Amino acid sequence: MQKNKFNVKLFVLLPLVLAITIFLWAVPTSFYGIEFLTATQQRVIALFVFAALMWMFEIIPNWTTSLLIIVFSLLIVSDKGIGFLCTPDAGQLVPYKSIMSAFADPVVMLFLGGFVLANMATKYGLDVTLARFLLKPFKKSWSVLLAFLVVIALFSMFMSNTATAAMMLALLTPVLRGLPDDDKGKVGLALSIPVAANVGGIGTTIGTPPNATAVKFLGEAGFDVTFASWAAHMIPYVLVMIIVAWVILMILFPFKTKELRLDIKPSSRKTDWKTIVVWVTFFGTILLWATEQITHISSNVVALIPLGVFAALGIFSKDDIKDINWSVLWLVAGGFALGTDLQGTGLAKVLISAIPFGSMNIIIVFLVAGLVCYFLSNFISNSATAALLIPILIVVATAMEDPSAASNASFLSIGGTQAMIIFVATCASIAMLLPISTPPNAIASATGMVKTADMAKVGIIIGTVGFVLGFFWLTKIFPFEIPAAAQTAVDMAGQASQGAAEAIQAVSDTVSAAADSVKAAI
Repeated sequence: MQKNKFNVKLFVLLPLVLAITIFLWAVPTSFYGIEFLTATQQRVIALFVFAALMWMFEIIPNWTTSLLIIVFSLLIVSDKGIGFLCTPDAGQLVPYKSIMSAFADPVVMLFLGGFVLANMATKYGLDVTLARFLLKPFKKSWSVLLAFLVVIALFSMFMSNTATAAMMLALLTPVLRGLPDDDKGKVGLALSIPVAANVGGIGTTIGTPPNATAVKFLGEAGFDVTFASWAAHMIPYVLVMIIVAWVILMILFPFKTKELRLDIKPSSRKTDWKTIVVWVTFFGTILLWATEQITHISSNVVALIPLGVFAALGIFSKDDIKDINWSVLWLVAGGFALGTDLQGTGLAKVLISAIPFGSMNIIIVFLVAGLVCYFLSNFISNSATAALLIPILIVVATAMEDPSAASNASFLSIGGTQAMIIFVATCASIAMLLPISTPPNAIASATGMVKTADMAKVGIIIGTVGFVLGFFWLTKIFPFEIPAAAQTAVDMAGQASQGAAEAIQAVSDTVSAAADSVKAAI
């Protein structure tokens, strides 16, 4: 009789996580060194660490952790929580409806619509037909992976990255089915969805909300960043990152099958009116996603159209409800609830405001701003992170760029306000450590091929490369043009510096001459 193996996760990691969580909750607020930290904010810190560790170690299913986050949030930081804990004296409380609304967040609805679209595409053979058509030119495994990365990145530049990921899920499904179960390349293909979707959105001002936020606040500060200028500077960055991602995925998850001979057989289903409806609805949905800037119909709203059409016509039945990946929806909801806690209690703003940007070196300000944005975006919406951080950093940047500031010349020499704010927006998009970091990550998790550890490994590497490359790209390699007035200030500072150096040299020469005279006299 085989003995049961010792469960390290349950008997070592779980008690350790709980001990850390209780400690962070129980210590005095002064322990954190943050001025005016409230009890509710301290609880959110403890809950935040608990969630991060549970997600990283996968001690229990990730969706279970998300559900616990929502339950604990309602009990310890909401205005309808436990009476003796959730008092006005404890600090700012979060409306319980805001926490519960995480289950019906617009992005969750987009997921729901995307899953239904993908399931119906599979049921009626659309995914197989598209895969056969699109993958026909690609035979080698490396070329298939590269094709996925490029196509997804291209779509993400002009439509919601979540919508892109939901669309590509339908195409990826038959490809994954056609590969052997022990082929690591399947993990690389699944991860190509979030990597390319997140990175691709950096390429244009409409690719992802942080970009739009950056453009908005830059415009208010007097910096006119057009769609064309952003694309000209950042699409090359995206292309470099896609090549980097391709190499990383090929190294970490090499294909066992070097030449893909995917036996994707044509659908045996006869073409009937239901099949035609699925085809029309599928491409109609994609068209609406792609033209959101023209139609002004939110991609989240568009995602519910296929659900409505399919349900009304009997194409989507009650039996199909079981095929929806509800665990992913709950997983995403938990991430949104955590973000609500961070913002609702004021903790996010307190943490950002506690950073002494004004006393830091110029380079350090750049790097810290990017790191803070990257860190927060892994746990809360990158849109929310950008909305919190960019208004504060605009104030910091414009102060450093002021002609009277001592930091003016050095700050402008590395790109000034534009470089800093666009760098921060870029950092929001390269944050992809966990399934809850971005909706595309959750979609990749829905394939069942990706472990959290694998996602974190790729996320750390891509994030590090993207961070370093983004900094040098925007400050040295391909910086945005500095406004004429600011450039004049830099030139004047340079001239002043040169003049000062010449004056110092003249004084030095005079002193040397006097010294020589003294020596001669002696």
